[in-house]
Amino acid sequence: MIKRAIQSQLIIDLKPAHVTGLFGARRTGKTILMQQIKNQLANKKILMVNGEDMDVAEILASQRSQVLKNLVDGYDYLFIDEAQKVPGIGENLKLMVDTIPEISIFVTGSSAFDLKQKVGEPLTGRSRFFNLFPFSYSELNEDFLTAKKSIHEKLIYGTYPQVYLEQNLNEKRHLLEGIKNGYLLKDILELDNLKDSLFILNLLRLIAFQIGNDISYNELAKNLKTTVKTVQRYLEILEKTFIIFNLHGFSRNLRKEYSKTPRYYFWDTGIRNAIISNFNALDIRDDKGKLWENYCIAERIKKIKYAGRFVNFYFWRTYDQQEIDLIEEENGQLRAYEFKFGDKEARLPKAFGKTYPAVGFKTINTLNFIEFLSA
Repeated sequence: MIKRAIQSQLIIDLKPAHVTGLFGARRTGKTILMQQIKNQLANKKILMVNGEDMDVAEILASQRSQVLKNLVDGYDYLFIDEAQKVPGIGENLKLMVDTIPEISIFVTGSSAFDLKQKVGEPLTGRSRFFNLFPFSYSELNEDFLTAKKSIHEKLIYGTYPQVYLEQNLNEKRHLLEGIKNGYLLKDILELDNLKDSLFILNLLRLIAFQIGNDISYNELAKNLKTTVKTVQRYLEILEKTFIIFNLHGFSRNLRKEYSKTPRYYFWDTGIRNAIISNFNALDIRDDKGKLWENYCIAERIKKIKYAGRFVNFYFWRTYDQQEIDLIEEENGQLRAYEFKFGDKEARLPKAFGKTYPAVGFKTINTLNFIEFLSA
């Protein structure tokens, strides 16, 4: 069993009169992690329920303090899996925190339903939220040789728990197709009662072919025969469902610096490859450099988020095409990284070196990526 990076922090956060939320895409292991925490707290009385159970949902949506008290009477903790299925969950959790201050509440849910907003608004100051991603490099605890040998497989199939633990490559592909069609797409469609799955897949395919590139909302809208506003709305939904994330351009007002539109990446390269139906080996692919960039950036962000560090992430580019893949800003300090597959080294762009002479610059390749993803 692979221990998740935030397991210890979640346990520390569980305290009376407080709600701890764990959010992430389906199949990333939220329910298993909740069960592991329950097992670790074996000396405590824990009521673990599922929001998809209609009887449970009816009680948790009652907005009647006595009914809620009866539910948790004699328990130290209330664990609610799939909490987004409960109508009015935020208001009911607030009622429980107000009227049953001795209970500690732990909820999980898919961000597709924006559970964080539902829970967070009425519980300001009495809640904390965590995100769970597919397995991160730091969680796998691989030695140097294993990490180098397995990097090709990670770039192609990603690290969704069930996919990573499967040994058969054909089965990995079937699992990724199932996650794409049966879970992620379902979450997207259920958000705001959306209907057009073909539109979503077409948008995802366009983004999948442009990872690490500047996107044009107008071009996307033209290709999809829709409006810029619709494209932006669906991209926001895809971010809320933990499929993609974006980096904005870094600029300190240098006239040549570009910062108009973001770049998009996938939280999992396996899902990206499933969307474009390409599981070919790296040695016959023309996108391995982009896959490497995507993998390194996503893994770096996972690591830093799990560590609870406050870091801003950007890309940097000028209008004359000088660029850097990743800029990190932490405590007023900048770090710059360029990603090259294999053993290649990148040169520091002259404009960046001149404008930001004190900033460290480093190439991350397959020889030194372990240090980068472990720091």
